[in-house]
Amino acid sequence: MTSTLKFPTKLHQDTAELTRDYFLTISSADTVLIVNSCARGQAVPESDLDIAILVNPDTPANEIKNIEAAWLTYSTNQPIFLKYKRSTHFAHIHLDIITGNYMPAIIEVGEPIDYFEIEIGNQICYSVPIDNAGPYFQELQTKWLPYYDDDLRLQRLTRIQNACNYDLDHIPFFIKRGLHFQAFDILWKAFQEYLQTLFIANKTYPIAYNKWIKEQVVKWLGRPELYPKLPPILSVSNIESDETNDKARMIRELLNNLTSE
Repeated sequence: MTSTLKFPTKLHQDTAELTRDYFLTISSADTVLIVNSCARGQAVPESDLDIAILVNPDTPANEIKNIEAAWLTYSTNQPIFLKYKRSTHFAHIHLDIITGNYMPAIIEVGEPIDYFEIEIGNQICYSVPIDNAGPYFQELQTKWLPYYDDDLRLQRLTRIQNACNYDLDHIPFFIKRGLHFQAFDILWKAFQEYLQTLFIANKTYPIAYNKWIKEQVVKWLGRPELYPKLPPILSVSNIESDETNDKARMIRELLNNLTSE
């Protein structure tokens, strides 16, 4: 049944249901999940259809590869899938096979952002089973919701704060060398690290650090007073100036205020 889902078009729904019917025949598949905008009822006719196939945790890697290959063969010439893909220029079916084995990275300064919380948020917290929730999916919900272990949370909170401060410290160095675009790139990374810190501090899973920011901050975190301070950080009028330094100081102030709360 799809009564809890609100697809933007009948074509989205037909495509999702055909995908469900296909994976119900695969013994290692536990739950077929609708994720992202369709799962939250915010998709539009031009939206992608994002699906995650949760398989049992002991499914061997070579079996997953075989499942992926068989799916590609099956889906390539299915009339409904082809009709969906031709419906708009932006219509894509994004299907991932996931094991639910979520492992937090060891966060090091200067390294790329770790999307541990985003994966759990999109795949476990905010996803919707298109059919019945399988026993493994229910087990993962029990394990990870409403939030993960507090010892791990505090460890990650400290490490991400340090990573954010490290990147903020780096920005004046790049500006002094005339590397203004690199400085802005690091500013954008630090901005996302601040958001990551904000969500961890509030024990709330995010869906992204680069979209739906207003909804997440205002509605999910209940911080309407904070949101107006965020857009100006990335609103740079002259990238070849010291303006990025000023924006870095804005993030630093928000980060310091967060750690003192």
